[in-house]
Amino acid sequence: MQDKTWREKEILWIGSAYDDLVGFPEEPRRDAGFQLSKVQVGLEPDDWKPFDDVGAGTREIRIRDADGIFRVMYVAKFEEAVYVLHCFQKKTQATSKRDKDIAAERYRAVVNTRRSKP
Repeated sequence: MQDKTWREKEILWIGSAYDDLVGFPEEPRRDAGFQLSKVQVGLEPDDWKPFDDVGAGTREIRIRDADGIFRVMYVAKFEEAVYVLHCFQKKTQATSKRDKDIAAERYRAVVNTRRSKP
């Protein structure tokens, strides 16, 4: 029988994602950290939606606060880590093309890096 012991996945920050998250106001930053800790142990964040047009398995954590609307795009489908692709504050109802492009480019970089590992 296979051992089902769960381990906490490492979080790997892609590009400027960590610095961008650190730039969030205090409450949204704390909430984002809490939601990511849930993802690390295999749980669902409180408010999320799939964002497969960025890349298969990409999800977006949605945070609403008095300071605004914030998003954390990540992919957790890989065994070794949770990859945080992009953290940003939404300014409009729809996610901007620029934000989608940044996340998609970082997703491709993750996939290509994983492919090149032996």
